[in-house]
Amino acid sequence: MSHPVSQHNPPSLLHSPSPAMDTETLQRRRPSSDSHNNAVIGEKRLKRSEVLAKKKAVEELIRTANAKRDHLASFPADRHFQINGLSVCLKSGHGNKLSSSVKHYIQGLLKLNMEGPYGSEWPEEEKVKRREMVAPEARYIFVHEVSNSNVDDTSAICLEDSGPLVGFVQYRFILEEEIPVLYVYELQLEPRVQGKGLGRFLMQLIELMAQKNCMGAVMLTVQKANLLAMNFYTSKLRYIISTMSPSKVNPMMEKSYEILCKTFNDEARTILEVEHQLSTVRLIF
Repeated sequence: MSHPVSQHNPPSLLHSPSPAMDTETLQRRRPSSDSHNNAVIGEKRLKRSEVLAKKKAVEELIRTANAKRDHLASFPADRHFQINGLSVCLKSGHGNKLSSSVKHYIQGLLKLNMEGPYGSEWPEEEKVKRREMVAPEARYIFVHEVSNSNVDDTSAICLEDSGPLVGFVQYRFILEEEIPVLYVYELQLEPRVQGKGLGRFLMQLIELMAQKNCMGAVMLTVQKANLLAMNFYTSKLRYIISTMSPSKVNPMMEKSYEILCKTFNDEARTILEVEHQLSTVRLIF
């Protein structure tokens, strides 16, 4: 609601300065409009410089994260996962350094897991995913199955030749609404290794990587038709629908996906999680 601007009466003539008061004294008593304008300009320049400095710092965070060769190196104990008869080791990868066999594997697993949830949209979406797969900024965690007999020597196995691939995570360090985030593009596991806690382990590792690199949040996109994935992220991992998701931006907008997030600081929470209520004007007749 707007408030009326208070109107001030002009100073009374009874309090006018005496004729003997010189012009210099008047100038000292009256605020200079030039000084006020200069102060405003200076404040704007300061704010602008602060904004630019912040933007530069955030962009440097992204560059630093992208420059790291192996993000798993900071978590040596997490290169191996063993539970319920499943034993795997993890390796890092880059989108522009994938072998032909790995590209073929990624495409095959994507088709196996995602053709159903995407439905009629899959042919076009598959083309998009193929481009994303080999982007220079794409980062990977590759999941290799290893024999339980080699569990005592997993560190050497994970760094050298490993067993067959059973899944992967594709992620990037990017800016969303000026917030540095780790965005998970894909988390794909073969059906036979699903339901064993491996997906939760990988996402927890992703969250650690995000915080290690000073990211404000982890974000990802999930197809609404993929009910198992929606339940996994929202119920088990406590991700929430972001304010950037189409259903939050415009509830009338019919989209087949939701954007989820988990934030790690107040600024990211305010921008990516807190739902801004649109003010409405009610007309009373």
